[in-house]
Amino acid sequence: MADLGSVRYVLFDFDGTVSVLRQGWEPVMETVMLEAIYAGKTPSEELIAEVHNYIDQSTGKLTISQMHWLADKVSALGMEKHPLSAAAYKKRYLQALMVSVSARLEALETGKASAGDYLIHGSQEFIRGLAEKGAELYIASGSDHIDVVRETNALGISNYFQGGIYGALDVSELNGKERVIQHILDDHHLAGNELLVVGDGPVEIIEGRQRGSITLGVASDEVVRSGWNEHKIERLTRAGADLLVADFAHSSELIKILVS
Repeated sequence: MADLGSVRYVLFDFDGTVSVLRQGWEPVMETVMLEAIYAGKTPSEELIAEVHNYIDQSTGKLTISQMHWLADKVSALGMEKHPLSAAAYKKRYLQALMVSVSARLEALETGKASAGDYLIHGSQEFIRGLAEKGAELYIASGSDHIDVVRETNALGISNYFQGGIYGALDVSELNGKERVIQHILDDHHLAGNELLVVGDGPVEIIEGRQRGSITLGVASDEVVRSGWNEHKIERLTRAGADLLVADFAHSSELIKILVS
C-alpha cells in the first residue's frame, strides 16, 4: 500500500459518506425505474434484480448517468410506448425523492433538527481536523450542484471545502467524479497518494484507485448514522478500498495515519 501519511488533498463523496439527508434514495430510484420500464405492468423478478444491482453498483455516479441507463433500458424493452428522455426521468425521480429530503432540510433550516441529526457520526470532526492540518478539501456528488451547495450550507460544513464543491450540472456530465479526481491531480501536479478519496460507493473508490489515490471506504449504517453496514463492507471491499471505517468516531487517530 502507498504511504498513507502523504495526504494533502481530500475529495469527499457527500450523500451517505457525510450526509444522510438523502437516506433512502435507492428504493425511490428503484420504484421510478421499474414503473418507467414496465409501464404499469408487474415487473419480473429478473428485472427487479437487474435494476436493484445496477443502482447498487452505480452508487456515486451522476444522477443523469443513471437516468441514461434507464432511458436505454425503457427503449430496449419496448413496453412503454412513449419513452422519455434521460432528463425527463431525472426530473421524475427528483420529484419523488425531494418529498423526504425537503422535509428534512426544512427541519434543519428552521431549527427543529440539528446538523448532527443528518451527519455520519464524527464526520464534522474529521472534516474540521483535516482542514486544521492544512489539507485542501473538495466535495463531489452525483446530486445537483445547487442542492449540494444548499445541503452543505444547512449542515454547516460548506466553509471547509475550499477546494470546491462539485455537484451535477443539470444534464451535463462534466462534474463526474473521475473528472474531478483527475482535475485535482493535474491542477496540483500530485502523486496519487497525496490525494485521499473518501466515499461509500464503488464509483469514487474505483476511480480513485485507478489514479493511484488513497481510498477510504465509509461503510456506515445511514439510518442510525454510525456502525457497520454489512452490504457496504462487501461493496467497498470489492471496489478495492485501501481502508474501511464504519464512521468517523475515531477521526483524530485516522487523521494521524493519513496526514503527516
